[in-house]
Amino acid sequence: MIALINGRIITMEKENYRRGTILISQGKILDVGENISIPSEAEVLDAEGKYILPGFIDAHTHVGIAEEIYRLEGDDTNEMTEPLTPQLRALDAINPDDLAFQDALLGGVTTVMITPGSANVIGGMACVLKVWGRTFDEMVIKEEVGLKIAFGENPKRAYGEQKKMPYTRMATAAMLRQAFIDAQNYQNKPDRDRDLGKENLVKVLEGQIPLRAHAHRADDILTAIRIAKEFGVKLVIEHCTEGHKIVEELLQAEVSTVIGPSLTSRAKVELAERTFRTPGILAAAGVPVAIMTDHPEMPVQYLPLCASLAVKEGMREEDAFKALTITPAQILGLDDRLGSIKKGKDADLVVWTGHPFDIRTKPHWVFINGKIFSCNTTDVAIISHNSSKE
Repeated sequence: MIALINGRIITMEKENYRRGTILISQGKILDVGENISIPSEAEVLDAEGKYILPGFIDAHTHVGIAEEIYRLEGDDTNEMTEPLTPQLRALDAINPDDLAFQDALLGGVTTVMITPGSANVIGGMACVLKVWGRTFDEMVIKEEVGLKIAFGENPKRAYGEQKKMPYTRMATAAMLRQAFIDAQNYQNKPDRDRDLGKENLVKVLEGQIPLRAHAHRADDILTAIRIAKEFGVKLVIEHCTEGHKIVEELLQAEVSTVIGPSLTSRAKVELAERTFRTPGILAAAGVPVAIMTDHPEMPVQYLPLCASLAVKEGMREEDAFKALTITPAQILGLDDRLGSIKKGKDADLVVWTGHPFDIRTKPHWVFINGKIFSCNTTDVAIISHNSSKE
């Protein structure tokens, strides 16, 4: 058992603590609060003068499937041979030795959503991993957390160059609709041979998982909403670069948004209106907002920097914290385990040397399932504590 004492705890629940205690046992949060009795067998860690928050969640990355060093050998992001590949799973391409997992720890990021790329109209299944585990299976939290689809320039560019559909936005929408119609026919056919792609589309139709739609421009976002409404499926808008232009439409559609990467150049026409004001505008209006890096488009360890820049451009600090913790946990369907410091949740915590949005602040300790990592330098070291023996 571990007792983490004297820290300023921001729980992402109803109550925060200026000098609080967190008890950790068996990889879970046993208790949190002030004036908590500390068992004699507990190993005490003093967080005096430090902030303690839930581990941050990057709700859209390509960690492990787009390796930074091995740009060709390690790039398994896009299967650019067919525009419709719902049968694919990001999980099957992840290299758990990708250095980005360690980078994430150094940035206080304990959980990442990993998705196929956006070259295909339907790219495949996204998954969620913790950034450390004794085995790869231990890292995996959820194998299927949404089906990636894409609108806009990427599918057009990937297949237009091959003189194949989709060459236009019309073709992208038509191909997606036809894929869902084919899946409905498959769904209603009593005697059928198995088809992995159609099975995954049926999971969307039956509400088991959402569509995760790559869409930057407002018109592409509205097309995604239109098709989701047509087939009665759940929708998450990824990137949502021009979301600030259609706030009411996003609210009416009751969609969640994962915004970013905003700390990039305007490398393509769809990013003309990229701004750090977008997450604050949407959050203030009541749209669920998570902030992402889209690693390796922006390195995963700079997720807190993205949130601090959003605060600089008008986002409320509380909303920015939510966009890194409880909101992405809710969007990923994992808020029963992650996203806040609450009794019974996973002991995924970060002890920060100062305020997390201060550029000078670093993680001091990172906890994943109660396992402690020291992040005082540019490297990560596992600290052996009693919790590892429980």
